[in-house]
Amino acid sequence: MQTKRWYIDERQPEQQAIEEAADRLRNGRTVAFPTETVYGLGADATDEAAVSGIFEAKGRPEDNPLIAHVATKKQLSRLVTTLPSVAEKLIDTFTPGPITIVLPSNGTCASNVTAGLSTIGVRIPDHPVAQNLLKTCDIPVAAPSANISGKPSPTTADHVWADLQGKIAGLVDAGATGVGLESTVIDCTQEIPVILRPGGITKAQLEMAVGSVMVDPALANTADKPKAPGMKYKHYAPDVPMWLVAGSPENIQAVIDRERDDAKRIGVMASTQTANRLQADRIITLGSDLRDIAATLYDALRVFKNGDVDLIVCETFPRTDIGQAIMNRLEKAATAYVDS
Repeated sequence: MQTKRWYIDERQPEQQAIEEAADRLRNGRTVAFPTETVYGLGADATDEAAVSGIFEAKGRPEDNPLIAHVATKKQLSRLVTTLPSVAEKLIDTFTPGPITIVLPSNGTCASNVTAGLSTIGVRIPDHPVAQNLLKTCDIPVAAPSANISGKPSPTTADHVWADLQGKIAGLVDAGATGVGLESTVIDCTQEIPVILRPGGITKAQLEMAVGSVMVDPALANTADKPKAPGMKYKHYAPDVPMWLVAGSPENIQAVIDRERDDAKRIGVMASTQTANRLQADRIITLGSDLRDIAATLYDALRVFKNGDVDLIVCETFPRTDIGQAIMNRLEKAATAYVDS
């Protein structure tokens, strides 16, 4: 399959690219596009065959539900049977934005979007290109992250191109994304909303808007059908083993030194403050605060390749603010946790 790449910059008028991409979506084809979180791989959410193209391109298990993207609250309401007051408040407070709300599905979207569940995750992205594309195609667009399943999510069009060129119909290239981690997923089908996946909007922010919010203890449970993306299978894995190492820079350095004594080449991912105190074969500095770390995390995970290093040692981070989402992704990617 030939993959068309549209550049949203001075090389090509935006609306021409958007019209062409929207036409492909309306005709049952797969198109990758940017959101404020990561790049998504989209298809017509009402067309089961089109949605199957997402699973085929990504190599993604079909029991893993997808998120339906729309441009407006009105379009969102057409996909669900009810819109509880708590969901309306979340929509009014945080959308467009990095939040996905799980609600009872009315069956408008294809069954392989919901993975056979009675619920559906819906989201209104806050990215001008995504908004333009969704308004232009005027259909709900199912869109998981635009990467090979299990690998780090793409935060640039080049990441998408490396993974999916020749497997999808198109790629709308509008540069790097913003938040860098996928949306917060919150289930509003119960009396008290439940966070199914931490993301760019934190528990504290949600509680300020709607009061009590729970965190689903099943985040680590792989036995049941997942209600949200990212709950069941290993995700975000780099090409080489990665250890999460807790403790001071001195303790992290001790782990690095021990493994280098076994003739291993060690790569490191750490905050600016910690990285400046470490020595290894290659060090990737993620940033000085949690928001910077979130934005650079997936790109850093893609940097390390087989043949360059034998092991990645990654610092652990506080589970405050977006740190909860950072640690959620790192724990899914890691092969070991070392509490030094």
